[in-house]
Amino acid sequence: MSTVAVALLITLLAGLATGLGGLVAVSGRRGSPAFLAIALAFSAGAMLYVSFAEIMPKAIDALGGGTGSRGLAVASAGFFAGIAAVALLDRLLARMQARGRARAAREEGSARNRLLRMGILIGLVVALHNFPEGLATFLVLIEQPEVGLAIAVAIAIHNIPEGIAVAAPIHEATGSRARAVGASLVAGLAEPVGALAGYAVLGPVLGDAVFGFVFAGVAGVMVFISIHELLPAAREHGRPLLATNGAVAGMFVMAASLVLLQA
Repeated sequence: MSTVAVALLITLLAGLATGLGGLVAVSGRRGSPAFLAIALAFSAGAMLYVSFAEIMPKAIDALGGGTGSRGLAVASAGFFAGIAAVALLDRLLARMQARGRARAAREEGSARNRLLRMGILIGLVVALHNFPEGLATFLVLIEQPEVGLAIAVAIAIHNIPEGIAVAAPIHEATGSRARAVGASLVAGLAEPVGALAGYAVLGPVLGDAVFGFVFAGVAGVMVFISIHELLPAAREHGRPLLATNGAVAGMFVMAASLVLLQA
């Protein structure tokens, strides 16, 4: 199996973790808030550590700058470009979601119809959000498989509550477990679609300079997702200390895994 095929398969599995969230949503059982808080914070800690300790140094090296000013400057530009891109996407999706909620509240129809529209909207939001995540995971897997695998696991963990968010309102509205879980799986498929689409565009020009800039952008995407989504969600689901401990644990495990893999 080629490196690209393995990277695509792992990206697919990470995306399909939304289906696990869908299964949780239709099982009739609620998970432990403390466990969810620790899991989300753990993912954030792992992604933050790998972004600064592994991905950014690799990006600087790929740009031919080593620790020099040029490599650092270009990598920094890529880093903040990644943050800007995902922040813009997040803002657009938040506006879409807000408008959808307002429209659902104004339109006539039963509560179940409104729930169904809301579930579909959340599924669209999650799918669009997963698109750049899939590309980021895929590119890291190709160049640094051990790092990419750790990132894929972190992405998979935080995809589970996203799957719950998609499936819960659809299940409540339709009573169909299959439709609810199916919707969460479709939203997760945006991960490998994003990987394939991005690779199709960047593949022909993916030299050292392009790779270094894109790799730095991947780090920016990971940092933004961790700070903007994972850590706040972890604090909402549990006590602040749980989120802190979970994040530190994620950093420690990521650091230990990188040390062991490079030994």
